[in-house]
Amino acid sequence: YFRSLKDFGSITLTSAKEDGIMTLAWILFGLYLIGTSYLGWLGHRKTDGFSSFAIGKGDLSPVVVGVTLAASTASAATFIINPGFVYVDGLAAFMHLGIAVYLGFLLMLWILSFRFRRMGDEMGALTIPDWIGKRYGSQGFSIYFSILNLLGFAFVVLLVGGISIVMQSLLGISNVAALLITLIFVTSYVFLGGTYAHVFTNMLQGSLMIGVSILIVGSGIVLMMKDGSDVTSQLEAAGPHLLDWINPEGKLFNNFFSIYIAGFCIGGALVCQPHILTKALYVKTDKAVKRYIWVFTIVYFLFTLLLLTGFWAHVAVPAELLNDPQTGQFRQDLVMTTYLQQVFPEWVFTVISIVLLAAAMSTLDGLLVGISTITANDLVLPLLDRFRRRVYSLEEKMRLAFRASHVVLILIAIFTFWIDLNPPKLLGIFGQVGVYGLVLAAVPPLLVGVLFKKASLTIVWLGSILSMGTHFGLYFLGDQWFPNSPFTFSNPGVTAALGILIGLSPTLIGSLIYKNSKT
Repeated sequence: YFRSLKDFGSITLTSAKEDGIMTLAWILFGLYLIGTSYLGWLGHRKTDGFSSFAIGKGDLSPVVVGVTLAASTASAATFIINPGFVYVDGLAAFMHLGIAVYLGFLLMLWILSFRFRRMGDEMGALTIPDWIGKRYGSQGFSIYFSILNLLGFAFVVLLVGGISIVMQSLLGISNVAALLITLIFVTSYVFLGGTYAHVFTNMLQGSLMIGVSILIVGSGIVLMMKDGSDVTSQLEAAGPHLLDWINPEGKLFNNFFSIYIAGFCIGGALVCQPHILTKALYVKTDKAVKRYIWVFTIVYFLFTLLLLTGFWAHVAVPAELLNDPQTGQFRQDLVMTTYLQQVFPEWVFTVISIVLLAAAMSTLDGLLVGISTITANDLVLPLLDRFRRRVYSLEEKMRLAFRASHVVLILIAIFTFWIDLNPPKLLGIFGQVGVYGLVLAAVPPLLVGVLFKKASLTIVWLGSILSMGTHFGLYFLGDQWFPNSPFTFSNPGVTAALGILIGLSPTLIGSLIYKNSKT
């Protein structure tokens, strides 16, 4: 992830050496900061306590929530990294990263959102760990998930580091300056406005992302209309399996399971991220949930179409431009940025660079809200109850949680700054593999919680640990344990899908047996 964004930054630096382009970048970035700051201030005016800081007051428009959800789900990876996989593995990669993940995500969103909202409203839940703990009557289960979600800090480090790399090249500033601008700016508007600031600013960021997506997809459509037959023939000449539904020569997407089943499963699991599913608590009715899911469906499909750039790059980009200038080796993470430079003038590329920052910040502020509220509500308050010297009223607890969430935000900013001064090389690997592990732990209790009125805490505990443990075990040791396996264990989507199937199947069967035994 860091390497890809560094490549994007180095390309931006080449185009930004012109004083006019650098000036334009500063003007656009300044306008973005002003607009986002104003929206953050509006969020501050709507926030009057910890509950509104965590999930709002249920008065948000479904359209706004839908765009916010799409912006939070998509990130710089959607715009920069994933088209490179399509360039290399063709239709197989597009079906996995695009269509299969998209369909799995939508199905799980429809399954979970309605009952999650209704039950969360009845229980007064503010976060996913809070919902799980109240659903199963176990504070220990809630603390378990609150501790797991602290690992989301690694993704904050990833995003801030990536933003810094692009900002350095785009604006001509140092790493320290870029880190300070990013952390002070994003942390400040989240600090002031919480969920409202997150939603209002994501509406702006999401709108920018929609505009750029239309621009890029439109360029591909023009290319197809201009050279339709040539596109097909050039793709067939570039690789014998680029247009095949299964690419037998692919390293990651080379069979039906790795492409379709794994993509579908991991798409569904990703709904269980703390900053994704809790969007259902932002509204008050099932009708509003239905509306924002439809808005998300349309907007995120547009973002998914960006992966088609991997095909168009075969036509618009000379292959030698995708080689590393230092080593001469092919670099698939240069595909999107090189395509944009070939198709658009420098000033448009600069505009897109600003939108990349907006895309990363739209995910970053959602993570900050999620981590701070989960830590305050599901870790600090339970510890306060356990070691309290006196009994606190609900109102006092909410005030303490509000303060704790602010303290957590400041601590996150400080530690992120310190780590991103010299980021660890393996953090990107942990980011991709780790997020799958975290969501796999949440899938069994969330799915069983909405599907069954009566559920066993022991069964969902075991399902959660089994799902997550299978994923991590197979990813790191699968090739040693099963050297002749047809599964591609180097693809974290495959190990995550196996984790879901191995962990969720006995959990659902056991929950069904438990339910029948209690009726």
